[in-house]
Amino acid sequence: MTAPAPALAPSLGPAPVPAPAGLLGEGVRELLAGTPHRDLDAALPTTLPAGLRAALEELPADRGLLADLDAQRTFFTLQELAYRGLVGVDPDWNEHPAVATVRLLLGDAVESAIRDRVGPVEPLGEDDPVARLRAELEAVDSPSLSSHLAREGTVEHYRDLVRFRSLYHLREADPHSAALAWITGPAKSALAEIQNDEYGCGRGRRMHSTLFADTMRALDLDDAYGAHVGDAPAVVLAWSNAMTLFASRRRLRGALVGHLAALESTSSLPNRRYADGLERLGFGPEASLYFSEHVEADAVHEQVALHGMVAPLVRAEPGLMPDVVVGFRAALHLDADVGRHLMAAWEAGRTGCEGPLTGPTIGS
Repeated sequence: MTAPAPALAPSLGPAPVPAPAGLLGEGVRELLAGTPHRDLDAALPTTLPAGLRAALEELPADRGLLADLDAQRTFFTLQELAYRGLVGVDPDWNEHPAVATVRLLLGDAVESAIRDRVGPVEPLGEDDPVARLRAELEAVDSPSLSSHLAREGTVEHYRDLVRFRSLYHLREADPHSAALAWITGPAKSALAEIQNDEYGCGRGRRMHSTLFADTMRALDLDDAYGAHVGDAPAVVLAWSNAMTLFASRRRLRGALVGHLAALESTSSLPNRRYADGLERLGFGPEASLYFSEHVEADAVHEQVALHGMVAPLVRAEPGLMPDVVVGFRAALHLDADVGRHLMAAWEAGRTGCEGPLTGPTIGS
């Protein structure tokens, strides 16, 4: 008897709406439960729920917002309208002026918080942009989750890592693909080369999101799109939200390119360790293929991203370099925040879903 072919995953359905974590979330839930009227008077943002308006007026603009579960969960919810949508929510809300207003104001606050987290960017001067990014990489203080998982990580530790990274990896290449419409020339070609690999080079079964879903099932995790957003603490949501924020604003295209360059510059060796740890725990290739696939691919992608994408982009538009650094740092520093959160939880004998970070610990 022939074994059935493995199912393609993740599912194509919309994401579940996470439960509100405060006034922002409650106000957005109230808004999205209604009908997105097209009548001019009914559509104007003046119809925002009073609690939501008050919460927007009180938003902080520093890194403390990155640890605010209400703000991060609400921004994730609003951003998801532009991807696969939300269960039970009319898709027309994505273009509605009330949603646009909330997304704009909350997005401004998230951007300010990210810029506060990564710090001021010194001008490039005569420096080579690739050398500058490599120096940025050397300066980051980040715990090595991959080393821990390779040597002594447990199955539950892997489940934590994978459920949280599913927020990104199940839609892996989509946000970065937004930059294809915003850049041109050699930089655009290099980005397309990277994204083609992410999408499986035309083979759906080799899409990296599909391989990641295989890992989730091997670890007995729900691989449905967005299934774990309700478990994610603010620090994890902020890590994901930075990418979708950059992908939603054309003026932040430099940050979006820098964000991708950072991911491609830091993943080859860690992915080898993640694969090694799964093999140590007795898992087969269906669990580790996603990680082992990236060992060689990302070593190549690093060169393409830095020399083929960033360098020509900055030559063509030198004014984008500061934001390239912002995006590069955001990917590295926010990932380090997630790493510190997970390591602290594991050392305390807890899962990463418990004890979300508070403001002062972000970036400390």
